[in-house]
Amino acid sequence: MNNPKKRLLMILSQNLRFVSRRTLTSEEITRQNELFAAERKRQFEKIGRIEKIEVEYIGSNETTQLVMNKNLSTPYDCAKHLGETFMKRSVVALINHTTLWHMHKPLPDSCKLELLHYHSQPNYVNKVYWRTCSFLLGALINNSFKDNIDVKLHSFPSANVRSGSFVHDVQLSLDNWIPEENELKVLSIEMIKFCQHNHPLHCLDVSVNFALDIFKNNPHKKKQIPDIAANNGGKISLFKVGQHVDISKGPMITNTSHIGRFTVSNVHKLDTDIDGGPIYRFQGVSLPSSIVLDHFSYGLLEERAKDKNPARIPGAQVTVNEDDSFVSNMAV
Repeated sequence: MNNPKKRLLMILSQNLRFVSRRTLTSEEITRQNELFAAERKRQFEKIGRIEKIEVEYIGSNETTQLVMNKNLSTPYDCAKHLGETFMKRSVVALINHTTLWHMHKPLPDSCKLELLHYHSQPNYVNKVYWRTCSFLLGALINNSFKDNIDVKLHSFPSANVRSGSFVHDVQLSLDNWIPEENELKVLSIEMIKFCQHNHPLHCLDVSVNFALDIFKNNPHKKKQIPDIAANNGGKISLFKVGQHVDISKGPMITNTSHIGRFTVSNVHKLDTDIDGGPIYRFQGVSLPSSIVLDHFSYGLLEERAKDKNPARIPGAQVTVNEDDSFVSNMAV
């Protein structure tokens, strides 16, 4: 076939949705979003009387005292008081010099606050960015396949920048799917389009019963939830971007405008004995929008990201999710 556009449409018609169907949502996605919104509203209304807390922002040259609202104000709200530059560049908060904190997670008490960006504390910021990319990859996969293909997200291993790729392991009702290069390119383009909408990444701590309800149609999540809660004070931490909801210990980046380049580099079928169908490892590589890299150098990163990521294979040992707690301590 000489027409590349027709060739691409034929490829997409086999397994992936057409781009025009990208905005459609399934009943399950709608159900999860309604539950998330209702629980968020319930928790907000439960706060009751508003108490004030003191937040000491520690900058590179000076400190600023802020009076905020306990269990309501977030590090992002603090960034609003500090100026537009802080709102745009801040990736993750650092509380009391020790604990990484999601920018949209309410502060529970008075604290010292630092706002990290891509040119500060790179080891920790990179890990937060990498984790978010795995999460976003799951959102992409969950919305890219035709309705006749069963898609169940399994998990994404802990962020490891040195591995060369971020990953998301997914169960698909496809026996031996090997995506063509054009399919990977279309997935990458769709991810960039999604990120350009500047979606914030929301978070919510919920009970085990609520988590079991929101993921009642995903046997992998249901199996993981008790272990996650046991290591997180009996709570499950959910993250939401657009209409996608998943479990993660976090923290993650502030919003999708931080995503610059994003490439879905490869998909590997894993050798595992998990029931319900084969597990595929989706892999990718990405750069923040604030970091510039020439085309040749980024191409080298893309080639490296095609190699099978050596992270733990689901089912090879005790089944646990990447997510065992919400906050990440700097010592971890």
